[in-house]
Amino acid sequence: MVTSEEREFDDLLLMLKETRGFDFTGYKRSTLQRRIARRLEALKLETTGEYRDYLELEPGEFAVLFDSLLINVTGFFRDPQAWQVLRHRAIRAVLAAKGGGRPIRAWSAGCATGEEAYSLAIALAEELGPDEFQERVKIYGTDLDDRALQVARTAVYDGRKVADMPPELRDKYFEPTGTGLAFRRDLRRQLIFGRNDLTKDAPISRVDLLLARNTLMYFNAETQQNIVRKFHFALADPGYLFLGKAEMLLNHSDKFEPVDLRMRLFRKIPQPVSGTRIGWNSPAAQPEENTRLPRLQGAALASGPVAQLTLDAAGRLALLNTRAEVMFGLQARDVGSPFQDLEVSYRPVELRSLIEQAELDLRTVELHDVIWQRPGAKEPGVFDVAVVPLMDRTGELVGVTINFHDVTRYRRLRDELEQANKELEHAYEELQSLNEELETTNEELQSTNEELETTNEELQSTNEELETMNEELQSSNDELQQINETLNVRTRELDRANQFVASVVRSLGDVVVVVDRDLRVLLWSPGAEELWGLRADEADGRDLPSLDIGLPLGPLLPVARRVLDGAAAADGQGDPVSVEAVNRRGRPVRLAVTLAPLHEDDASVQGLILVMSRGE
Repeated sequence: MVTSEEREFDDLLLMLKETRGFDFTGYKRSTLQRRIARRLEALKLETTGEYRDYLELEPGEFAVLFDSLLINVTGFFRDPQAWQVLRHRAIRAVLAAKGGGRPIRAWSAGCATGEEAYSLAIALAEELGPDEFQERVKIYGTDLDDRALQVARTAVYDGRKVADMPPELRDKYFEPTGTGLAFRRDLRRQLIFGRNDLTKDAPISRVDLLLARNTLMYFNAETQQNIVRKFHFALADPGYLFLGKAEMLLNHSDKFEPVDLRMRLFRKIPQPVSGTRIGWNSPAAQPEENTRLPRLQGAALASGPVAQLTLDAAGRLALLNTRAEVMFGLQARDVGSPFQDLEVSYRPVELRSLIEQAELDLRTVELHDVIWQRPGAKEPGVFDVAVVPLMDRTGELVGVTINFHDVTRYRRLRDELEQANKELEHAYEELQSLNEELETTNEELQSTNEELETTNEELQSTNEELETMNEELQSSNDELQQINETLNVRTRELDRANQFVASVVRSLGDVVVVVDRDLRVLLWSPGAEELWGLRADEADGRDLPSLDIGLPLGPLLPVARRVLDGAAAADGQGDPVSVEAVNRRGRPVRLAVTLAPLHEDDASVQGLILVMSRGE
């Protein structure tokens, strides 16, 4: 019974075939299911049906899916020892058979990004020389992946791709470009890359060398047989097939013979054009003189290793051997009976039509794998049946003989071998899957290592920058400390100066006020605060006449103008001016006001110093 998950999986494969032209029905189902399951896990989807809906909504996922299904794992001269065997036992054999400048054709099936096609080109160029290579060789590279084919056509590879190639070959066949190394342009013209689906497209014909390394392993057994038949058709004679180390041709010994089985190199076995014609070469029959000959012939027929029946031209049973008697329950009285009246004519298989065909075509008619459950037998037997027309020396049909070959044991061995092959294929598949996962893990580890190295470099750079900034901050801190010390010194000096000015102000009198030339207050002593109740911060910067403090300025302004003009000293008018003022409590107070000039360094008068003392 087909489960819903299997139906959804079949619907997905049909969708890929109808919408994108990729037919994966011939690929190994378990491999496809495993790789699609990875995509479901990455996208956090539950079923294949959900993934099919996701593909319809997100067409960009097709590219990711195909990259996952068509894993392009390749490299230059992968498995170098196998390439040495290919060069010494196949390439040189082809060149020897193709003497006289005849063209040489090669096909790299499943070429991916082209590394193996170019490896074959290098191997041929080494044997022929570049000039003869350009004249004689044509290499075809095919794959399903269009993006991989585009890389192959460009033929530009980064340094890691060619790192394992011998340096002398790398320098000889690659030219440096801005993005990597490019295969030589003059030799690249002999390689042609195109899309080809091995499951349905026609093969490239008349090729001498066919590379399909680790390509067959992705297909199921039936599809593999179909592809191998195409490979056999594609190869010339002699032609060589070069497979991957995980692939074998256990069931195709009639088409290919191993040249080096361990290195997976095979040679095509030519198929016969026509069957061998059997003629009669014995002399005319001599008169029978030995009376024992008929008995000898009868004994030989009776003891034959296969069950055998012989019919005359009229269709009657003429002869049968002991094995046929036992197998079909026949007796001597059945001899002479019409064959169509006997049970053996239709059981275990319908023989009358085969007999008519053999008599009509005058050729042997064979029927393979006839299954027959004999009465009393525990298991059914398997037989190959051959109906052979019998003709005399004149070519006239005289009867037919029917041979029953019991191949039960051989078929059982074949089934066991096929089962062993399937198990071996499964083991190879699991091994390849594990290898792919290990390669993927290795790539991820390399990527992580590169990221860690980059991060380490960035951290080192950041650390150096931090050290530089720390040095700069330390230097700035030292400068700030010096500035702070200087400010402290200046502050202390300013404090001493302020203390000195305060001491001077206190020494001058009870009240001291300093104004500029515009009579704006520059200094307001504590005595002034006490006298008039106006704080220094309220008086600073204000015009003295605008202050409502009970100080009459009328008598003082004329003297102030003469002092500002510098005339007071000349006139001898430096005596105090007595005025009647009012203190902060509204009480009258007599003040003796002395006005002195405020000089700058250049002796110019910049303001007035008013010293006020209370009178009696």
